[in-house]
Amino acid sequence: MPPALWVPELVEGLPSRSGRSSRTRRSRRAVGAALAAVLAIGLSACAPDPVSESFLNGENTGYVAADGAIVEIPVSERGEPVVFSGVTEEGEKFDSADIAGQVAVVNFWYAGCAPCRLEAADLEAVWQDFSDEDVAFVGINTRDQADTAVAFANEYGVTYPSLIDVDTAQAKLAFAKETPIAATPTTLVLDKQGRVAARIIGPIDGKSILSTLVKDALAEDS
Repeated sequence: MPPALWVPELVEGLPSRSGRSSRTRRSRRAVGAALAAVLAIGLSACAPDPVSESFLNGENTGYVAADGAIVEIPVSERGEPVVFSGVTEEGEKFDSADIAGQVAVVNFWYAGCAPCRLEAADLEAVWQDFSDEDVAFVGINTRDQADTAVAFANEYGVTYPSLIDVDTAQAKLAFAKETPIAATPTTLVLDKQGRVAARIIGPIDGKSILSTLVKDALAEDS
């Protein structure tokens, strides 16, 4: 950024350094305009990163605030089971039939999403807590190719699989029929019948809430 410019303060009724008396509000407005111009130049020299730029443009595709919305859906109001499939970052085929009868946690993410990086450890921790129960974890990567997803998993210690959905978006579209997927990250809890039972928009912000949602789904009758 360019260095800040010093602008002499004009006090009404007192002489300035030039010996001329300050004029009135017109002078003050001129000074304000000069300062605004300096700030505009400084800000234009600091181009926002892509995440910030998308947020400023109103796209909100890069992240959502940490205080994301949490919605639990009563059993009587749940939609149809979500049928989805794809190929994981390791090149293995996956089908929702593979986890039929289990509670499932489905996390929509991509590597360049800052809150996705922040929540990765908590998601993995919850997965480890329930790995011996009838619970499955599946990520759906909406933007990256497999090598980027593998690098992310290695860096953040993620051990559950993710579907690479960037080319077809078929998994995201399957869920969009039943629930809005408008922000990244979004985490869904599916009941034992494969229906959306809960939704967290934004990072999960610790283990507690997601763990409770999973326990609630496990406690329901099949």
